[in-house]
Amino acid sequence: MIRLSALVRRILRSRSGTALTEFALAAPVLMAAGLWGVETANQAIVQMRINQIAVLVADNAARVGENSLLGEAKVYEADINDVLYGAHVQNGSSSDFYDHGRVILSSLEVVPDTEDTQYIHWQRCMGKLTYASSYGVAGDGKDGRLAGLGPPGEEIIAYKGEAVMFVEVAYVYQPIISDAFTAAGTLTATAAFNVRENRDLTDVYQSKPSAPDPVADCTRHQNIAEYYG
Repeated sequence: MIRLSALVRRILRSRSGTALTEFALAAPVLMAAGLWGVETANQAIVQMRINQIAVLVADNAARVGENSLLGEAKVYEADINDVLYGAHVQNGSSSDFYDHGRVILSSLEVVPDTEDTQYIHWQRCMGKLTYASSYGVAGDGKDGRLAGLGPPGEEIIAYKGEAVMFVEVAYVYQPIISDAFTAAGTLTATAAFNVRENRDLTDVYQSKPSAPDPVADCTRHQNIAEYYG
């Protein structure tokens, strides 16, 4: 009994497990904070990539066209397909971008025979995500109600005889850990570039009408493989 009492007193006086107990209590909080930090950092990286895709598509779309010293450069469906495929090359293989995202490319122009009436001449889309343009669809603006493309009060406009390539990108964030550590939802980005040269704004052409290239119609929701399959 004496030895048992001494043992109990030694256990009660012992402080050797204090640090371990504190760590056990704090570990869940520290781990949750660490995982939240990792998810937040990844979200920031993905948002940066989405921004880069928007800029890439708008910039490339503003550059494409068949150069001609005799007249205006023509744009073909194959050119637009190459531009949209570029987004897949830029980021698609690492995040299945077109499986969870969508790119909307709009050509903002001035209605023919008017001075500054803005309208969306044509629009092309790629991606399986169901996401409608925040600013309009092809044909919008012919009634004079379109101020331009972009947030209210910050609209981008086109000038007569020119065009602006306006891009909207949406992507449903795919967490690397769990939805519990993020509320990102759908990430979005926009970008716009003026067409670099004198472009034929009449239409988007087919390089081989007898064997036409596929058209990235905005009524379809598909990834690159399905588009070309």
